[in-house]
Amino acid sequence: MNLILFAIAPVFIIIFYIYIKDKYEKEPKRLLLYNFLLGAIVSILVTTILYFIFDYVLPLQDKYSIFQQFIKAFFVVGLTEEFSKYIIVRYYAQPKPAYNEPFDGIVYAVMVSMGFAATENIFYVLDGGYQTAIVRAFTAVPAHATFGILMGYFMGKAKFSKNKIGLNLVGLLLAILFHGAYDFFLFIDFVPGIWVGAFISLFIGIVLSKKAIKNHQDRSQFKSV
Repeated sequence: MNLILFAIAPVFIIIFYIYIKDKYEKEPKRLLLYNFLLGAIVSILVTTILYFIFDYVLPLQDKYSIFQQFIKAFFVVGLTEEFSKYIIVRYYAQPKPAYNEPFDGIVYAVMVSMGFAATENIFYVLDGGYQTAIVRAFTAVPAHATFGILMGYFMGKAKFSKNKIGLNLVGLLLAILFHGAYDFFLFIDFVPGIWVGAFISLFIGIVLSKKAIKNHQDRSQFKSV
């Protein structure tokens, strides 16, 4: 039980942070919970199915091939996981009446991402123990949050734009790009020191995420209410 608490603690810290940042018009708690659960269950199931398909269609067996690890990072893991989150935000959260300002894109994308991260983290931590829990609390979990924020920033703009399809896809592609870059540098750990690239990409993602949050806060139509 303690390991599970260690696994989910950073997830709920991030959720609380985003909830606080939604200053001007809070989202319904029930809807937030539903998005979290969809991320924790449906998104994981979709990802698992897509992984099986990729393993059959595109088997990647050489772990020392930089090219194969690039394909795995961006087109298997990054694309698969971010797409599984994207479809929930796009087809469940975005059509809701409560999704009524651009910042909501960030809120719901993070809720889905944190649902996914919670399930994923529980499996990793139960297998790897407290050390894994501590490492992932400062790496993988915040990384999933930044992917969600960057995706949600554009998906928040999309609902209120004539270019809805384009902006939604920009959000998805940006999340895939940062997710792929983060994993790629970790996957090619046989190259000495290359893992630093993962932390550089995470740092850039965090900086951009903070700017994305502030930008939507400043432009909220509820700000003067």
